[in-house]
Amino acid sequence: MAEICSKCGLPLDLCVCETISKEQQRVKVHRETRKWKRPVTIIEGVDERNFNIDELIKKLKTVCACGGTAKSSVIILQGDHRERVRQILLEMGFPKDNVEVA
Repeated sequence: MAEICSKCGLPLDLCVCETISKEQQRVKVHRETRKWKRPVTIIEGVDERNFNIDELIKKLKTVCACGGTAKSSVIILQGDHRERVRQILLEMGFPKDNVEVA
């Protein structure tokens, strides 16, 4: 017998919980300037309860070849990587309308 998802009640191979949670989130990606005029990319709106922030930041740091951290549901990457981050989030399944780049 197939395992049943505890959230949606569907079998795990048909589970849509992750897709629905991605569609409900509004992710905002923007650039700020920190000490000594260094640019950083800020990613806000990714829900810690539905996604593993550590895996997401590890993937972002690897693809962007930069350092970064996550503090209180906000991901901070060193450097200006707004367009790369947008492309990565779209590849991960976030809807184009829900990823805002400023």
